[in-house]
Amino acid sequence: MSTTGVLVRDVDLPTADALRGGGTLALLTLDNGADHTRPTTLSPETVAELEQVLLAQRERVARGEIAALAVTGKPYVFAAGADLKRVTEVTSRDQALALGRGGHAAYRLLRELGVPTFAFVNGVALGGGLELALACDYRTVAGSVRALGLPETSLGLVPGWGGATLLPRLIGVEAALDVILTRAAATKPLSAHEADLLGVVDVMLDPADFLARSVAWAASVVRGDTVVARRAPEPEETFRAVVDAARTRLDAVVGTSRPAPHRALALVEQTRDLGLDEAYALEDEALADLVMTHEMRASVYAFGLVTGAKRPVGAPPAELARPVRRVGVVGAGLMAAQIALLVARRLKVPVVMRDLDSERCAAGLAHVRAEVDKAVHRGRLTTARAARVLGSVTATTNLADLAGCDLVIEAVTERLDLKKRVFAELEPIVGPDAVLATNTSALSVTAMAADLDHPERVVGLHFFNPVAAMPLVEVIRAERTDEPALATAYAVTKALGKNAVGSADRPGFIVNRLLVLLLGRIVGAVERGTPVEVADRACDVLGLPMPPFQLFDLVGPAVGLHVLTSLREELGDAFPRSPGLERIVADGVPVVGPPPAPGLPRRPLPDVQAAFDAARDPATPQQPLDEAGVLDDVLVALTTEIGRMLDEGVVTTPSQIDTAMILGAGWPFHLGGITPYLDRTGYSERVLGRRLLPDGVASLPE
Repeated sequence: MSTTGVLVRDVDLPTADALRGGGTLALLTLDNGADHTRPTTLSPETVAELEQVLLAQRERVARGEIAALAVTGKPYVFAAGADLKRVTEVTSRDQALALGRGGHAAYRLLRELGVPTFAFVNGVALGGGLELALACDYRTVAGSVRALGLPETSLGLVPGWGGATLLPRLIGVEAALDVILTRAAATKPLSAHEADLLGVVDVMLDPADFLARSVAWAASVVRGDTVVARRAPEPEETFRAVVDAARTRLDAVVGTSRPAPHRALALVEQTRDLGLDEAYALEDEALADLVMTHEMRASVYAFGLVTGAKRPVGAPPAELARPVRRVGVVGAGLMAAQIALLVARRLKVPVVMRDLDSERCAAGLAHVRAEVDKAVHRGRLTTARAARVLGSVTATTNLADLAGCDLVIEAVTERLDLKKRVFAELEPIVGPDAVLATNTSALSVTAMAADLDHPERVVGLHFFNPVAAMPLVEVIRAERTDEPALATAYAVTKALGKNAVGSADRPGFIVNRLLVLLLGRIVGAVERGTPVEVADRACDVLGLPMPPFQLFDLVGPAVGLHVLTSLREELGDAFPRSPGLERIVADGVPVVGPPPAPGLPRRPLPDVQAAFDAARDPATPQQPLDEAGVLDDVLVALTTEIGRMLDEGVVTTPSQIDTAMILGAGWPFHLGGITPYLDRTGYSERVLGRRLLPDGVASLPE
């Protein structure tokens, strides 16, 4: 990425009656010389240049040459934060400390320039970019901006260039902690409208002539015509209650899995009543400590996996993809309807669902209509666009109506015989170049295609539920899938706005193979006498999105049991049989209770323990484990299975596994997916005799 430079030009400020005469505004523009597809980032050299530019402007202020100063960005981007690659190149705490101090030295000049300073936030402002805006006295934002935030805690860091100190003082501790902790964890930045409502910015302006409007607004502030009120600090007792509640939540959700969120909360708490010198010194120390952690290095590795990939590993040349002008979906159930809606919205082509009776077809169309209505209500679709989407999705009971489709995706019940029959019926109906895709989550794509005249056009497209929200699609190459069919699958996945990870046609593919193994080892420990509560809490230290039994409840115990059983048959006893789980499914035993508070984990109900106890063979020797023992069993099993997957050629690189686990299972960045964690905890070498990733790729170099 090109180094970002700081360009300076003078702009005449208008008066109340004329376009000129209100003094001079020095306008600084951050620009890396590339288009908007390569967002501006802040390298150490950029920060140093900014400091020198601001020192020069301070001299101009002393000479009375400028009345104000503003910072903006190139089109569509204000600043996307620090250059993370450069951060990972730091090899000592002293270097890390210098990063924080350098940012503070430059940014403080904006608050001490002697004239009003403004941030004209014209585009993305994340991390150090938003902190740059916070360092200014005033902030305007273009109404089109969709990403303002402080995501540092999700990357193993803290807002270390003033964000932890300034944001709570600007918008209050509760809203600030939402931005710094909650929204960061959920990868949910603020829109311009939200930032305006919270007071992160002072005014939201029309993007069509944003710069001109910003200059005019700044001039009104300089003249004194516009006065921006600032909120008073909340009472001590209110501040303390908010911080204590946040700490309780972090203890329950994050625990000891990663240090950054707790350190950020501590900074907000500690800097409340400090002067900037003392507050920024605390930020410097926190940033230096966290830069030198494995969690931060793994987080940046994970961030790079999900944002930096241009062409998935193993994808054929894109030019081999066949055009897709009409899509069929076999089935009209929940999954099929979600896929149909996504295709209609993203590919903007006609989509026809086919099911066995008119009632099912009507239910599928009703789901599509309900989701479109929600999107309109939330402002995500215009009424005109909604009408076009609804008009492009139809449903039929006649299989022959799929004849003109270039791509047909089957999304029927997970039974191999049923899926084979669907493809056998489809093959003589569709054209010779049509691609047939299956949404199977674990079944053999090769077996589905085995009896067809043209098995080479069958490919797997495994979507995750909910389809609209989950960013991953596993693209499965069967034994006889040809290059054009595979290229079409990758092209469609990209056009749908999803991330593709390729997998060979092996049981469970990537995500389900590892997730179901984890769940299987948990229930296997319970079968051997470990209390359900102990087994359920064993993986808390990893900081996964939810505990095992809550995940079982989410996917459905019957579905979990079915996949566990099928993988055991295909892959062996590492996927244990569970009479207790069988009883839970047979008796319809509720699995988890309500969360103790919104957002906290849901834990197993007492009936779950009773079901396992009742199903257990009294003659089976009991070998109960403590939490550490269960975790060790899980990690040994996962390491072993990843080794097998690499040996089998399910994927060609460990990073594909990490990408899939992050995007398809929500595994957190601080683990780096999974393989960096197995490396740094010694499991890779202990079980496989080798590291999975080179030293220093997603960890501190030894």
